Amino acid sequence: MSKSSNATRVERAVAAFRAGEPVLVHDAADREGEVDLVYPAESVTPDDVARLRNDAGGLICVALGEAASDAFDLPFLGDVIDHPAADHGHLGYDDRSSFSLPVNHRDTYTGITDEDRALTITELGKAAADPASVDFATEFRAPGHVHVLRSAPSLSHRKGHTELAVALAEEAGVAPAAVVCEMLDDETGEALSVADAKAYADREGLVYVEGSDLLAAFSA
Repeated sequence: MSKSSNATRVERAVAAFRAGEPVLVHDAADREGEVDLVYPAESVTPDDVARLRNDAGGLICVALGEAASDAFDLPFLGDVIDHPAADHGHLGYDDRSSFSLPVNHRDTYTGITDEDRALTITELGKAAADPASVDFATEFRAPGHVHVLRSAPSLSHRKGHTELAVALAEEAGVAPAAVVCEMLDDETGEALSVADAKAYADREGLVYVEGSDLLAAFSA
């Protein structure tokens, strides 16, 4: 594919995110090698959560930019679990996990329904848009059913779906908070192949983009 085609795909991904629409992002074959279904957090609806459950099937997480994570004093979960099982060194694809606290918004009930998770997600998006105005512990409680991920400072520090999604949100001019959920294959139980992810994007009228193209565009 030509550089111009790749650039157009990135532009379409940014435009989709700006419009509140999902994008499929493949990180890299030599990293996780997975395709995530990614949404801007502030515009997620219960129907979107249902789509993430049914069409993606992985873990529904919200990636937050570093500034918001710092403002909310969100730790890396592996640093604060006081248990021998806590471990950052087991990953085969990166130096550390980006997992922070799993949370529910305080206005949810169990936190797991599509409505509850959509509320938690959109409120995380709103909070990330103006961190100084939010008392995180007043708005959210832990443990909960939406896993928060802490983004590294930039794509030069880490190149995972967490950072790619936050960079996409920033480029689109929306709150630096994005839902990421791995796409899985119902038949094999493995990660959905790139070919099948592209076919899904074509069927659903969604944008598929390679992480390498986002890196090239956003690091320029």
